[in-house]
Amino acid sequence: MAELLLSAFFQTLFDKLASTDFLNFVRQLGGGVDSELKRWEKKLKMIQAVLHDAEEKELVDEAVKLWLDDLRDLAYDAEDILDEFGTQALKRRLMADDPDQPTSSRVRNIFPPACFSCFSPSTIEFNSSMRSKIESISGRLEELFKQRIELGLQLAPGGTSSTAAAQRRPASSSVPTERAVYGRDDDKAKILEMVLADEPSAANFRVIPIVGMAGVGKTTLAREVYNDKAIVDYKFDLKAWVCVSDNFDVLRISRALLESITSKACHANTLNEVQVQLQEVVDGKKFLIVLDDVWNEDYSLWEDLKAPFLAAAPYSQIILTTRLWHVALTMGPTQYYNLKLLADDDCWSLFMKHAFEGRDINALQISALFRKKVIKKCGGLPLAAKTLGGLLRSKRDDAWEDILNSKIWDLPHQRAILPVLRLSYHHLPSHLKKCFAYCAIFPKDYEFEEKELVFLWMAEGIIRQSKNNKQLEDWGSECFHDLVSRSIFQQSSVDSSKFVIHDLVHDLAQLISGETIFRLEEAGNLSRTRKRVRHTSYPRGDYDNKNKFQAFNGVEHLRTFLPVVIRGGPDTSYISDMVLCELLPRFKKLRVLSLEGYYITRLPNSITNLRLLTYLNLSGTKIRFLPESTSSLLNLEILILRGCSRLIKLPSKMRKLINLHHLDIRGAKKLDNMPLGMKELKNLQTLSNFIVGKSGSMSGLKDLKDLKFLREALCISGLENIKNSQDAREAVLSEKQDLEVLSLEWGSQFNNSRDEVAEENALDMLQPHKRIKVLTIRQYGGKRFPSWIGDPLFSKMEVLKLENCENCISLPSLGSLGSLKDLTIRGMMNLRTIGSETNRDGCSAPFQSLEILHLENLPEWVRWETASVTENEHVGMFPHLHELSIVGCPRLSGKWPELLPSLEKLVVSKCPELVVSVSDFPMLCRFEIDGCKGLVCGSTPIDSNFMKCMTISNSSLEIDGCRGMVYNNGPGDSVTISNILEFGKQLKGGFEGVESLVIGDSIEIKSWWQRSHFRYMKPVEGLHVLTHPEEVSVEENCTSLVSFPELKFHPNILRSLKIENSKALKSLPGEMMGNNAQLETLYIGNCDSLTFIARGKLPSSLKRLKIRSCKNLQLLVDDEEGASSSSSSSSPVTLKLLVIYSCPELTRLSSGIQLLKALEELRISKCQKLESIPAGLHNLQRIWIDDCEKLEALPSDMHKLNSLRRFSISACPSIVSFPEEGFPTNLAFLRIGVNMKKLTEAVIQWGLHRLTSLARLWISECDEEMGMMLPTSLSWLILHRCWKLKCLSSMGFQSLTSLKYLWIDNCPSLASFPEAGLPSSLLRLKIDGCQMLRKECKRGKGKEWSKIANIPCVEMDGKFIHDPDSE
Repeated sequence: MAELLLSAFFQTLFDKLASTDFLNFVRQLGGGVDSELKRWEKKLKMIQAVLHDAEEKELVDEAVKLWLDDLRDLAYDAEDILDEFGTQALKRRLMADDPDQPTSSRVRNIFPPACFSCFSPSTIEFNSSMRSKIESISGRLEELFKQRIELGLQLAPGGTSSTAAAQRRPASSSVPTERAVYGRDDDKAKILEMVLADEPSAANFRVIPIVGMAGVGKTTLAREVYNDKAIVDYKFDLKAWVCVSDNFDVLRISRALLESITSKACHANTLNEVQVQLQEVVDGKKFLIVLDDVWNEDYSLWEDLKAPFLAAAPYSQIILTTRLWHVALTMGPTQYYNLKLLADDDCWSLFMKHAFEGRDINALQISALFRKKVIKKCGGLPLAAKTLGGLLRSKRDDAWEDILNSKIWDLPHQRAILPVLRLSYHHLPSHLKKCFAYCAIFPKDYEFEEKELVFLWMAEGIIRQSKNNKQLEDWGSECFHDLVSRSIFQQSSVDSSKFVIHDLVHDLAQLISGETIFRLEEAGNLSRTRKRVRHTSYPRGDYDNKNKFQAFNGVEHLRTFLPVVIRGGPDTSYISDMVLCELLPRFKKLRVLSLEGYYITRLPNSITNLRLLTYLNLSGTKIRFLPESTSSLLNLEILILRGCSRLIKLPSKMRKLINLHHLDIRGAKKLDNMPLGMKELKNLQTLSNFIVGKSGSMSGLKDLKDLKFLREALCISGLENIKNSQDAREAVLSEKQDLEVLSLEWGSQFNNSRDEVAEENALDMLQPHKRIKVLTIRQYGGKRFPSWIGDPLFSKMEVLKLENCENCISLPSLGSLGSLKDLTIRGMMNLRTIGSETNRDGCSAPFQSLEILHLENLPEWVRWETASVTENEHVGMFPHLHELSIVGCPRLSGKWPELLPSLEKLVVSKCPELVVSVSDFPMLCRFEIDGCKGLVCGSTPIDSNFMKCMTISNSSLEIDGCRGMVYNNGPGDSVTISNILEFGKQLKGGFEGVESLVIGDSIEIKSWWQRSHFRYMKPVEGLHVLTHPEEVSVEENCTSLVSFPELKFHPNILRSLKIENSKALKSLPGEMMGNNAQLETLYIGNCDSLTFIARGKLPSSLKRLKIRSCKNLQLLVDDEEGASSSSSSSSPVTLKLLVIYSCPELTRLSSGIQLLKALEELRISKCQKLESIPAGLHNLQRIWIDDCEKLEALPSDMHKLNSLRRFSISACPSIVSFPEEGFPTNLAFLRIGVNMKKLTEAVIQWGLHRLTSLARLWISECDEEMGMMLPTSLSWLILHRCWKLKCLSSMGFQSLTSLKYLWIDNCPSLASFPEAGLPSSLLRLKIDGCQMLRKECKRGKGKEWSKIANIPCVEMDGKFIHDPDSE
């Protein structure tokens, strides 16, 4: 496969060598450079002629493989030299054209450099260096040229490879190969439905394509359908099965079909003879034909093949299987059946069948981890499951792990999977082979966007100008979707805007790319050929220190430095300054550099050394400006500064970046101008923002005139700074036909400096072309909108947003925008009416496409005039409206559209004069009403099956949340049973489907939301009672509520209960404590009358109990001992989590351990009278104790708590002793907080180094020198309030080779780090309240600076040390 990739690479070199500009430049260099480069081209073409033979031999001859690897290295190095020539030529041309250059310099650069070589040391140095490099390449090329003969490489006849036949998959047949097929019942049913449907078609037969990636089971599915009993019953007259494969020979396929139908050999030799016989056989007959494994995209060949079938009977069917969408669309209808990957369970079943058939599964003791690895390895591919199962079938158990961790090409007998996948690669056009191989740079399972990958292809030179001169972006998009159509890229199941590569296809990309692509997470696999690495990526971590990049030692010719963010990765990361200042400047061949998401405040000036850089991504960094030297990166095509919130300035000579295609500055809110000369960037296609500055020395709107290729989205902001409204006309937005999204923004300050008339004129002149799809206008200062907004000629406009246009008194006519789907009117302070003026053109059916309507923050809006129209016209006005939001309209009253047949979501909030009428909304499924005058429900009940989220409020009732929450919203009103039932009558089925029901007042519920982040999470299921004491008697109403039959919310199905703010509650109702109770979560807060939770026992089902701020709570269960002795047959308690905060009268947790014996986590805080923690809680995994003044001792059997992993204790001064046996040695987290000095001393004396599993240690008030031995397993260490600590000893830190996080807090006497320095593994260092140490760590000057300079993240008193204002 190397030859296929190298051929594409060679073509890139030939294109560059043939460039007229390039040839002119090298001729000027003299010294025979041009002649030498011609010899390169000649020899490379002779080598290219034997690549086909090399491909066949590399599989069996290691010497040939090494020769191909060396050849690829040479091609990369040659391209580097050619690009350096091109860069130098561009630099000299720009110098000649630069008006800032002295006249003599401009003249010098117009003439050939040879004329002035004696006066230009830099030119002499460049020429000398390049000649040396050319000689080196020439010598290597000559050696490889000779080796081709020594290796016996021959010319391939006709330029084709005989490996094509070897690449073909084995022929298939209609005979089933499996007794059972897993996971395809639904797919089979759908295909059968299509086959048996009596649907007419243009021809007498219909084509049903099954499309899917290699190995997904297309042939198996077609075979299942072909042999199904329903097919037999349907009585097809004829059936045939032909495996087509990659050679779409019409004669061969026709003959095979004839032989399959007749079961006789065909001896005819011409297409005419065969097809005449075939036509006679199918004439008037209904047939079912399967064409398996089709690759043909030539429509004319398909037309030839299908000719005989036109004589068949109606309802004949052809099923074809293919990996390519294009094939399906060429041979079939506009639709096809996309066969997806197997579900995990089905994939596992198939694997088990082939791996362990006939064996006792139970005796194998297969772990969940093994199952997970198998499923991950197979990735839903039946072929992989079958092959892997067959491999493990004959292997001993100890070999399974090696096989699961192997790449596909390392698997024993890998012939089953790899050739099938390789066939997809073999059929790629040459321009797609490089595109595909480059994808190995991504980690497995990485989700990528189309534009992300296309930009990388462009930057690496993988895609070049197409023959029809398409823009590179369009060409790249076409290549991307071609790979999608070939089932090489799969749409992500998590995010439909992203794509993934199947693991096995990724393995294939790795095999093809060889050692040129290196992913840092596989650093352990990097062999002696480190010099071959050209592209690298790695998952961006939270903190990336210099140790992470040690694998780059010896890498010299890196082209790509690409940190990627995997799903769930950090938004912001930190990187060692050494990487920026020392490592990256070494890679002078870099084309792609991404530092996205790193907390970087500056770029070093050495970036100017990266002269070949074409892609620079600094999005999400903290840089304030780019170095002026960035303007010397003449090859730069893509500059991404998205989300650089601190960026205040772009390079003043940015106009020199004439190759720039994409400039993304979205989110760079502090930029207030564009540098002078933006009009010179004539290749710009993406300019996310153009900011009109106040100064005349910056670029103005007129510069947009020359940017003719702008596409996709453009935002023009700072429009209040236009000095002359005619400048807006010169921007000629109407000519930028590729723009789809346009935002026009003025400043947010409305003051006397704003000229209403001038802004009206400017907006009128900023009219875009008629095909614009999305238009946003913000902070416009005119009183009226120009007539072009709302012009029906803007027939493609789908989204329109008019926001914060405070002076506007009317809306434009919008009803005739036939494609408008999303309309937002927001922040128009002087708008009084909405209605008739939006339909001034008299359209009989306005807003026919509108789906979303937001009307928000309109303080003067008093009337919606559409309410005066007849009801029949209402339906005509908003027939497709799905979402309606009316928020912050305090004066709005009267009627509004009540017949909205498609409405699914209704939000009305902060409209105190509006009575909301709910009538004919048959599709409503989300209902939020808050702060309105009243709610009127129509006679038609709302179907609760549609209701997923409700918020309903009037003067006494509000319901909100996922499938319903109830709480009070009216001032002075209380929630009652009748209130709830009144609304319940509007729900079919009442509250039967309600998962979470909350009662309380609005203040309490909102604070509860904030605590639980309720708006962002699904609420806990169950009953929640939040009351003020005067409003609801919980003892009376809560008990009645949970047992009220009409609510259908019974105690025996209640799983979660939350009660707050009740003076009346003494204990929980007894009926909740029965053995049949289902209660799992109980929260009680601010119930001061509560002295115990329950009498006798807690529900056996209870798993989580949380108690907060119950001032008189003394114990959890009253008469616990009597209950346990009298009910020994009751179910055991399963309480696993116990949290108690601020219960000052609590004296003990339990009289025995029966209540707590299953406990896994215990959290106690501010229980001043608690004296002890019972022993015997051997299931405990986590203990947190804080501020328990009278607690005298830790559990006596502390050392026996073998499940304990996390222990934290603080502010318990009565604890003066430490159990003699110490802590359990498998403890992973230990915190000893403030006011625990004696315990700290005792633990240190006992020996922290004994805790061999300890990963995290927080220790306070340790005043001795940190010289004690610490566990070598530590990765996280906090030293807190060590007032007298003066230094950190090397003895204590020298063994902490895993330490990643160190926080030194309030240690004012500390002045130095260990003399030997901090561990090199350290990723984050926090220093707070350490005045002496701060002085010694002053950037670049302090004695301790060198010890911390290369730590990725160092914060002092809350500031990152590399921030300019951190000093």
